[in-house]
Amino acid sequence: MSTAPATASSALAGSASSAIAGSASSAIAGSASDTALLDIRDLTLDLADGTRLLHGITLSVAPGETVGLVGESGSGKSLTARTVLGLTPDRSKLGGSVSVDGRSPLAPESLRAIRRSDAAMVFQDPRAGINPMRTIGDHLTEALRLNEGWSRGRARARAAELLADVRLPSPAEHLDQHPHELSGGMLQRVMIAGALTTSPRLLVCDEPTTALDVTTQAEIVQVLRELCAERGMGMLFITHDLNLAGSLCDRLVVMKDGAVVEEGPALEVLRAPQAEYTRRLVAATPRLTGDDTPASTASSVSASGFDRETAPGSRDSSAEAQSRAADEVSRSGAMVEVRGVSKTYTVRGRGKVHAVASTDFEIPVGGALAVVGESGSGKSTLARMIVGLEQTDTGTIRIGGRDTSAVPKGRAERLARAKSVQMVFQDPYLSLDPRIPARQAVSDVLQLHAGLDKAAATSRAMEVLTAVGLGEEHAVARPKTLSGGQRQRVAIARALAIEPDLLVMDEATSALDVSVQAQVLDLVADIRRRQGLTLLFISHDLAVVRRVCEQTAVMRRGEIVEHGATAEILSDPQHEYTRLLLDSVPVPA
Repeated sequence: MSTAPATASSALAGSASSAIAGSASSAIAGSASDTALLDIRDLTLDLADGTRLLHGITLSVAPGETVGLVGESGSGKSLTARTVLGLTPDRSKLGGSVSVDGRSPLAPESLRAIRRSDAAMVFQDPRAGINPMRTIGDHLTEALRLNEGWSRGRARARAAELLADVRLPSPAEHLDQHPHELSGGMLQRVMIAGALTTSPRLLVCDEPTTALDVTTQAEIVQVLRELCAERGMGMLFITHDLNLAGSLCDRLVVMKDGAVVEEGPALEVLRAPQAEYTRRLVAATPRLTGDDTPASTASSVSASGFDRETAPGSRDSSAEAQSRAADEVSRSGAMVEVRGVSKTYTVRGRGKVHAVASTDFEIPVGGALAVVGESGSGKSTLARMIVGLEQTDTGTIRIGGRDTSAVPKGRAERLARAKSVQMVFQDPYLSLDPRIPARQAVSDVLQLHAGLDKAAATSRAMEVLTAVGLGEEHAVARPKTLSGGQRQRVAIARALAIEPDLLVMDEATSALDVSVQAQVLDLVADIRRRQGLTLLFISHDLAVVRRVCEQTAVMRRGEIVEHGATAEILSDPQHEYTRLLLDSVPVPA
């Protein structure tokens, strides 16, 4: 299933219309209720081979109301939301009814009007929803110029206003930039602005804040909340972040295997879930308080090796215990040493930008350091320099005692570094080869770095894919047919398969639902206990950081402003910026 652009007017009208034309006649006609802006009744969706993906979905959104759609990857959340704009699989058959402000997107004659003025959608993956060859200004002004007849100057002025509304700094300067010049969080804000260009009455958001840091997320959520109140706009909000859903949504609809298993007021669903599946989701949600802080590998790694196992799931929540564990790990020496590292870019229209400024830190063997901060703070640049994808301007980086600041010489040195250091990127769509199925992507790495033959590599690849929650049907699938969360699990499996010394995870769990996220984090923790894996974990989710890492560094504008034990930083932050990050974490009201 392909991803379409975020503005309703720029959606793939031709292909989607033809896909729906064959199924509209089979849909059961139905009218929306008098009060519902979006009304979905008994919606079913069958593929051409007869496989049923949606089983009688019924939900509604009233003007000014925000309804959250939650559930695991593959539960049918995005598929349900896409029917609102007619974005269904080719040759699929729909049953039931869908109505948007009295119009049915199942009818080709009304679909264009719905996309033009009634509804818009913000997709999960911003890079897959925008043409990389066109500027941000072109993307944002197209609908206004073509549909509304605005002049280029007036449309650009409105585009700059929309970028300012979503809190993108220096909005006018970004209009002439291309998508690759923006971070993931910045580009997602562009997509949200694009969805608002035609002032839709209904906004469908598919994981719109996944790539955003907590402060930006708080700003965007506030913008969306104000828009709903001011315009009477309804919102269908898909998310795997139950804390965010509880803080933003009026009602929650919980989906599993293409069916609704529970629905009700948001706080009631989260505080007293009735369905067993909902209870599991709530239990898997990481929190800033509780007893799920990370157990350091020090509990199972001695100076002589990995001779003692920690009981699975065991945790020690005290700050004192974390400090003792970190001290014990540090006796094995430093796996990563960063000294005086800086990086400056020259950005068109902005001059020199100091992405990282004179940074120092180290990570002990078997330790885990989290780097947190807003988009543009330098987190990803720092990570890319550590793995060798960017060169430092000044300073040195040593991994396992070896200076890795210089470009590797020769194939053997490049392979040795790649086997020792693996990275899981924020955007799995760009990090996976679109031509290669999931299992082959993992087995190729095993053949290259572990020296396994094809049969052994294929067998081992399936074991690792299973460990991250993927089955045979996912193993033979290419990236475009997988959901964002499933693609990220493939990327994580590929990185873990060769058992690196250092794993760098750049927002690697942001696209995962809470249950799969817990499964992946438990897998990483188990590998740390057994093999002494060292972890650099970049994230904007402070609750996940609390669960994964013993140490945390807070970055702002390229500088580390606070660094210390995770439990201490989260319970007693010393820097004003750290306090701002903590205050921005969504909490169900």
